Amino acid sequence: MGTPIKPSQQPSQNPQAMKTLNLVKGREQFCFRYEVGQESKVLESLIDMVKRRELTFDWFDAAVLSHQLGQHLAKELKGYLPKKAA
Repeated sequence: MGTPIKPSQQPSQNPQAMKTLNLVKGREQFCFRYEVGQESKVLESLIDMVKRRELTFDWFDAAVLSHQLGQHLAKELKGYLPKKAA
């Protein structure tokens, strides 16, 4: 019998909890899917990809995707504001 999955490890049942970042660079496409709350791990992954010499992914690409990430976070935060403030 396999090891049970802890609730924090289970995939989110809320489809809005999954976000996607996309970047098309020439013939390459970079796509990151992540759960809300895992943004710091996405940023770490972007840094790791910049360091990989075999990829054409550079700091500008990381900046573009981190900007998209910030836009997603801003949209999430707006959902917590009272309707008059949003």
